[in-house]
Amino acid sequence: LQLEDEHEAFFLKGRASTLKRFYTEDVEEDSVENESKPKKPFLLLHRGQSTEFDVIFKPTLAQRLEGKICVLVEDTCSNKTLIELVGEGHKDEFTLDGLEEDTQERNAKSSLNKDIIDAVRVNHIQLGDCPVGKPCHRTFSITNHTHTNVLRFEWEADTPFHFSPKVGHLHPGCAKDITVTLKSDVPATFRRHLVKCKVTKINFELPQKKVLDWDDQMCIVTWEDTTRKEPAASWPAKEKVVKAVPEPPHTVVEESSQEAEVYLSALVAYTQFKLSTMVVQLKDTLPFQTRTTTFRMHNTGKVALAYSWVEAADSEAVVKKKLYSTTLMR
Repeated sequence: LQLEDEHEAFFLKGRASTLKRFYTEDVEEDSVENESKPKKPFLLLHRGQSTEFDVIFKPTLAQRLEGKICVLVEDTCSNKTLIELVGEGHKDEFTLDGLEEDTQERNAKSSLNKDIIDAVRVNHIQLGDCPVGKPCHRTFSITNHTHTNVLRFEWEADTPFHFSPKVGHLHPGCAKDITVTLKSDVPATFRRHLVKCKVTKINFELPQKKVLDWDDQMCIVTWEDTTRKEPAASWPAKEKVVKAVPEPPHTVVEESSQEAEVYLSALVAYTQFKLSTMVVQLKDTLPFQTRTTTFRMHNTGKVALAYSWVEAADSEAVVKKKLYSTTLMR
């Protein structure tokens, strides 16, 4: 395999199974100089064998970079086997990490621009199948790559999507986990639902080292006295009080606003199932013997069905004893 890369940003690495199939030609001795010729490694695949390689992209420039891998068969490049490599290096003040590749967007662009290969954008969150009325969660992170600037982020999301934390600060070099939750009381389909995150640079009124990290999920818990007293006690009862931590005073740096875009996809539907029988009839069984019968349950809905079996009492009331719990995929 021959890697052609002008900027040396791509790397080809064989896996453990691949390295076992690498060979080196026999060393021939030169009778005059008594020196051996350089070893020439090659990959030997017998009929039906396969192997795997990892392609690593480590850009040195903030721009689109290209490369290619060709297969040399007997020192001749095979035109039928050519792998094009495309990557885009970026140097951003902040990044969203842990997102997914949007395959639908990539396929759409590829069909429209067959002569232009774009680097894959990782700005998609697939929440998958969500039952109606139940929350579905996905977590990613936002990172501040600057060395001196404090960033403030705020998600501009509406129901039924909820971001936690929705507003927060990022000190230099710090990252924060973000959880997006979808809970819908009606069936719905979301295909690449756009959500934007507004990011600005801020300056604190106090020195930066004296200001602690903050987001809108932070709170202070205190126990305060109430007017009522506990029975047979001379002291007042305590009440738990939860207060949100106020946002530290700050000013926004002018013309520092940036936006990040994230696309959300999900299917919200009711869970449905069908049983092949409603009565399970076991044959007569002698004491201390075991007899088994089988019935079938089908998931007829559009989302995964989580279910559990419980034992009912003689009065047909359900006993709170879980016998079996699992998920039935559609």
